[in-house]
Amino acid sequence: MQNPFERNYDLSKTAVAVKGEADGQAVLTAKGRGAVAEQILDLAFASGVRVREDKALAGMLAAFDLDSPIPAPALDAVAAVLARVYAERGQAWPDVPSESAATESE
Repeated sequence: MQNPFERNYDLSKTAVAVKGEADGQAVLTAKGRGAVAEQILDLAFASGVRVREDKALAGMLAAFDLDSPIPAPALDAVAAVLARVYAERGQAWPDVPSESAATESE
């Protein structure tokens, strides 16, 4: 019998969080798998951070070190995802980047 206080986590799930800095640089602020990935997503949803599911992008970004700037080639992919999120919500791209996305893959 499963413990009712124990939660089963999908260990194949990966989540990353990206924050845009005032200088235009994007930085990887969080990454994790399984329970950590779900905590990142829970926090993102609770904070109103836009979330986008993209397995390939999450996998690519998870390879970078935390608090490191995202390299230019990867930044193009991040920008494309964020542009789509804003377009889907009918919002203009912000002038000053802020906490911008958490990406999930299964």
